[in-house]
Amino acid sequence: MTQPFYISGATRIYPIIGDPIAQVKSPAGMTAAFVEAGLNAVVVPIQTSVDDVDDFIRTAGRTKNIDGIIVTIPHKFVSLTHCATATERARIVGSINVLSRNADGTWHGEMFDGLGMLGGIRSQGGDPVGKKTLLVGAGGAGRAIAQALLDADVSELAIFDVDAKRREELITRLQEFYGDRVKAGSSDPTGFELVVNATPMGMRPEDPFPVQVEKLSPEAFAACVITAPAVSPWSEAARKKGCRTSVGIDMYKAEQNLMLKFFLQALGNASTASA
Repeated sequence: MTQPFYISGATRIYPIIGDPIAQVKSPAGMTAAFVEAGLNAVVVPIQTSVDDVDDFIRTAGRTKNIDGIIVTIPHKFVSLTHCATATERARIVGSINVLSRNADGTWHGEMFDGLGMLGGIRSQGGDPVGKKTLLVGAGGAGRAIAQALLDADVSELAIFDVDAKRREELITRLQEFYGDRVKAGSSDPTGFELVVNATPMGMRPEDPFPVQVEKLSPEAFAACVITAPAVSPWSEAARKKGCRTSVGIDMYKAEQNLMLKFFLQALGNASTASA
């Protein structure tokens, strides 16, 4: 049986930073996962603006009971600049969503959004392999998801973003590694077998759909990163078209397992280094 969790002076702290922050699931989910793993650790939501995030990360780096940081929008790009080391995946996409301590106290960065999306899709019976795929969103999460989809052997990846410059920068970057499988897309999902929303569109009731839902094929699989609401308007519209779907909580569950392993490994490495 899991022991009750009590916050004490010995509790280790893992902030999750973003703006907004009210939508995140990590404080409850990751804290419960830490407790289940036998750690006295808590995830605390921190709303910090783009103007203040650099100061926060620098301060966290000097705070001795902070062992790691989880990062959400819009801080995934700038957080990488605070890392002394990072995985190849993070370097390719240019963003991260977790930081852990190196043995010397500096930050190490990793990006799990892409692998989390793949896990969410597969948990609901989807399979990216060989699929003609449309990805909406070229931000921090979108970049990671794009790379993961290409590594998962989608046949083609078309990328759409309302920010044309950001879209073209991502396409150019990915073509260096994946060639002509990466193309420019639009909001028209006609002909695509897998459609992924990696934008916040749908968090507010007045948001437009990320794609032209009326053009979705009922045979397409529709995936979404949004966790609040639990089923975004886009996901609900896709279901009404007959599509199978995965939602943000499916992605989050897969990603939570990856983050837990990442932080546990970092603690193990730190213990080994100090032995």
